[in-house]
Amino acid sequence: MANEKFEKGLAIRKQVLGEEYVNQSIGNADDFTMPLQELVTEYCWGAVWGREELSKVERSMINLAMISALNRPHELKLHVKGALRNGVPKEKIREVLLQVAIYCGVPAAVDSFRIAKEAIKEFEAENK
Repeated sequence: MANEKFEKGLAIRKQVLGEEYVNQSIGNADDFTMPLQELVTEYCWGAVWGREELSKVERSMINLAMISALNRPHELKLHVKGALRNGVPKEKIREVLLQVAIYCGVPAAVDSFRIAKEAIKEFEAENK
């Protein structure tokens, strides 16, 4: 699937999530899962993340809150690293997760802090 939104989305996705992760996700896709990879890349990353009305920092912080509220640990870990790549300081990640505690519940925030701490440690080790 090669079109302008897909290509734009692919570039943004690699920038935020890391080229290795994206290449592995697409490379591991089969006939059953490739349509999801195409959908996510074109619409999530190309059509929405590709808009200019919010910065990547703002989008990352919004994502951290929503993914925490939805209790999606794998995606949260991935997006904490993406937020760090986008320049979101650890202190702002902490503040987003504190906001989650108030509006989504302490259990969601406790899990999110644990996952974020792991992701920050891994990100820092990978980017020394």
